[in-house]
Amino acid sequence: MWMILVGALILGVIALDQISKALVLNFLYEGQITLIPGVLNFTYVENRGMAFGLLSDHRWVFMVLSVVGILLVGFYLYRYVRSTLGRISLALVIGGGIGNMIDRISLGFVVDFIDFCLFDFWVWVFNVADAAVCVGAALFALDLILEMVREYKKSRNGSGKTQKNGEEQDNG
Repeated sequence: MWMILVGALILGVIALDQISKALVLNFLYEGQITLIPGVLNFTYVENRGMAFGLLSDHRWVFMVLSVVGILLVGFYLYRYVRSTLGRISLALVIGGGIGNMIDRISLGFVVDFIDFCLFDFWVWVFNVADAAVCVGAALFALDLILEMVREYKKSRNGSGKTQKNGEEQDNG
């Protein structure tokens, strides 16, 4: 059952990403719309590199690495991840990766348009797929930390003693 929900989330991210990019291509091509002055714009950008436009014009390298990365994350998700948060986080990463790969294959570049300009140091423009990958990665890191905390608590309580009603009882 969880695989159906994860698949639906992946498809939802891809759909939202591709619909938003189609709207940008149809209505914002080479333009900018200010949504919240000094905070948020929609600005059309063709990203021919990886994250934040780095290493432009290496499309095939990114496509190969993306396919390998998506397959590895998918395998890890299927084989090892048991928590709901972990499954959601990796579904976001996979959906975002596929969304950007669709652009690279069909357009030769990734369409970016979310221009968050509240802070002067933020100069990058991104898209729904990028946001999904970043949020998914952050949630996955949180899930790993929570798992480590759970394991630590379990190891502290698992030294031959169990707790019952706040009192330690010896099982040996």
